[in-house]
Amino acid sequence: MMLLIQYTLVYACLLTVVALGGCYSERSGIINIGLEGIMVMGGLGGILVLAFIPATLPPIIIFFAATLAAMTCGMAYSMLLGVASINFKADQTLAGTALNMLGLALATVIIKALNIARTAGADNSARIIFKDTRPLLSLAKGTEFNMFMILTVVLLVAAYIVLYKTRFGLRLMSCGEHPQAAASVGISVAKMRYCGVLISGALGGIGGLMYLYSCGSEANFETGVAGFGFLALAVMIFGQWKPHRIAISALLFGFFRALAAVGQAFDLLAALEIPKPIYNMLPYIICLIVLAFTSKNSKAPKAEGIPYDKSTR
Repeated sequence: MMLLIQYTLVYACLLTVVALGGCYSERSGIINIGLEGIMVMGGLGGILVLAFIPATLPPIIIFFAATLAAMTCGMAYSMLLGVASINFKADQTLAGTALNMLGLALATVIIKALNIARTAGADNSARIIFKDTRPLLSLAKGTEFNMFMILTVVLLVAAYIVLYKTRFGLRLMSCGEHPQAAASVGISVAKMRYCGVLISGALGGIGGLMYLYSCGSEANFETGVAGFGFLALAVMIFGQWKPHRIAISALLFGFFRALAAVGQAFDLLAALEIPKPIYNMLPYIICLIVLAFTSKNSKAPKAEGIPYDKSTR
């Protein structure tokens, strides 16, 4: 049971961080379907740091270096969505889908090229070995509780304060609700939407690192982040684009994802002889069921997905 709780919190934290990223973007008016691709690219940056950073450095330095690299790569990659959606007014759903496809392919090519260069062609896989820093960054010895959980709590509290208690957050949300009205009082809609997309990229990158970090000491970029970007979108919608609700819905989806990971370790569930693939499908089945019953009551930002045209009022 303790193992189930640990994994639930691990996955809930991951989903919370990525869903908060999507929340910032969509609150500004940009639909970010590309969270999956952003997670892959952010995770790639963080894992490369873990793979090559000296192991003699203090654990806290390793943690911050990997996290900063993940944020930077996530932000840089999310700029593609910003340029396509804000500057060229492209369809945001298609742009996000392209980011997902490109991110996985690009990460796979980079890792394969790196492996070929390091092994003189003997290894052309998309797997990379990195330092397993989980024992070093664990909050309790022998458990899955780690420093990313503290970071998640900080980001969650910060998101609530920024969105509802600061001028920046209120301006950001106004651009997602009524950009013409926001522009009429001197707010730069383009700048605020870029801010939303970049914050989304930073948090998505951290989420990608959190997922790959939880894998142990090897990351396989052919499988990416196993659909967590799409699960995070479901968490965001179920959470009604509000940080505190996002955290609660992340616990729900995190529980079923944890059940898929450790469910067969329980005697009661093992006695049912449910195949492993069924456990793996559970989070996505629950996602479909939940959204089918709740999506009609969702109150998304009114202007999300609509390119801003300053000539209209």
